[in-house]
Amino acid sequence: MQSRPSLIDHRSQVATRLKDLERAGARALRRARILTLLDAAAAVAFAAALACAIAALARGGSVADMAGWLLLLVLSGFARGFMTRLAGEAGAIAGAAVKTSARADAGAALIARAPGGRVSSGDATTALVEGVEALDGHVSRFLPARFAASAAPLGLIAVAAVASPIAAAILLGALVPFIVAMALAGTAAAAESRAQFQALERLSGLFLDRVRALPVVLAFQAEDRITRDLARSADELATRTIRVLRVAFLSSGALEFFAALSVALVAVYCGFNLLRLLPFPVPEQLDLRRAFFVLALAPEVYLPLRRLAAAYHDRQAAEAAAASLIALPSPVPRATAPNFTAPPAIRFSGVTIRYPDADGPVLEALDLEVPAGAVTVLLGPSGSGKSSLLNLLLDLAPLSAGAVLLDGRPLAELGALSGAVAWAGQHPLITPGSIADNIALAHRSATRAQVEAAAERVGLAGALGARAGGLDAWLDERGGGLSGGERRRLSLARAILKPAPILLMDEPTANLDAVAEADLLAAIREAARGRTTLIATHSEAVAGLADHVVRLT
Repeated sequence: MQSRPSLIDHRSQVATRLKDLERAGARALRRARILTLLDAAAAVAFAAALACAIAALARGGSVADMAGWLLLLVLSGFARGFMTRLAGEAGAIAGAAVKTSARADAGAALIARAPGGRVSSGDATTALVEGVEALDGHVSRFLPARFAASAAPLGLIAVAAVASPIAAAILLGALVPFIVAMALAGTAAAAESRAQFQALERLSGLFLDRVRALPVVLAFQAEDRITRDLARSADELATRTIRVLRVAFLSSGALEFFAALSVALVAVYCGFNLLRLLPFPVPEQLDLRRAFFVLALAPEVYLPLRRLAAAYHDRQAAEAAAASLIALPSPVPRATAPNFTAPPAIRFSGVTIRYPDADGPVLEALDLEVPAGAVTVLLGPSGSGKSSLLNLLLDLAPLSAGAVLLDGRPLAELGALSGAVAWAGQHPLITPGSIADNIALAHRSATRAQVEAAAERVGLAGALGARAGGLDAWLDERGGGLSGGERRRLSLARAILKPAPILLMDEPTANLDAVAEADLLAAIREAARGRTTLIATHSEAVAGLADHVVRLT
């Protein structure tokens, strides 16, 4: 159990994190808050029009006498609906901006290898999916409702005091138990929401772990036990959810009771005042117009508070989600990407690569010179560290010792190289879209003519000439319909298209027969022209293209 100081510190961190995230949607959030106040102003106009129309009707006025008030009644009613819609849209825009920012931060935190802060896959998935989505209601509904609840009720009571100070005093006095009930309900809801989110994290972690270990589960015929474990966790989540809903229903009932009670007290007071039947003297005598105005305004005083109460669960869910986002490791700040004016020389000086929990280093004390603008090929068996050396330049492998220098400048000072690197791997990434879109994946600003030229340079355009649609042919996420050679050519065309001074290739001809490999060699030579190129391969044929060959053991 957390001590009180640590609990206070944790809540402070959660509150700070939420405020940081809210800045992403600050502009739309301000618009939503202003619109909620305009809705309260429209409510005053609606109540005034209704009261004046009824008073005119009671005096025996004609339809012409009431026309102006009826028009104001209709216009204010439409205005309220319009303001509510605009406030909802602004809140949704703010929520989307905050979720985008939170998802980017969470993704960067999970990718970064910050020291400490190891997070299980279940917790990370819950934080990135459920946690980020839980921020939506907090931003789009709770924050505008909280702002309206802090300003609109007192403003409406002040307006009601102009017509009837006594009725305004009744409304103000009834706010006290209403606010106390909200505070008690919020405290109870906070604890239940945190417990629900923790149960969701446990279920997500258990499910992901069991899916990863599915072959082992099937091999040892442990399906029944795993099913019982998942069912137990699911039942716990359902129980926690029911508790949250129970608190929400009870708090909603209590708040509705106090709101209805206060409106009833105002109605009784106005009725007895009009009939002059009050059992005690009051310093005012209401007429029909003022009485109806106060009576029409009374429910509006509590409407912002009721909306806040309805959205309060969103606040608790967001606090629980923010706590899970805080638990993610903080990404290590990196410098801006370097801007090379020419292909750089790369030097690996005493480089050691050791992955966490590995028995030994993949590479140890490696010294290697990669000349500027030349093709260097790494030859060696699987496990010799060829791919790890390429991944080191992409910040995908840990530099345990030594240094990597580009034109004499340490990689750690240069920052991420991804913008200066063109990549062609043995398993090219294919995204749903056309072949042309996939070629332009790393260079979105490329023109159609540039894409066609890149495809032509690697021989892909000719290979697709007989295909329906050519470069506009649609691919699914598996790249269905492309042969192994066509996938490699697509990857090389992508690398050629990207204006990067460094080219990295990982087994560009793996799993190809001798004929297909020979056809691809010219494309590899074309892709490497004018760049500092580093190729990891098993192929002696690819090594024949190199200016320098390094054999790793």
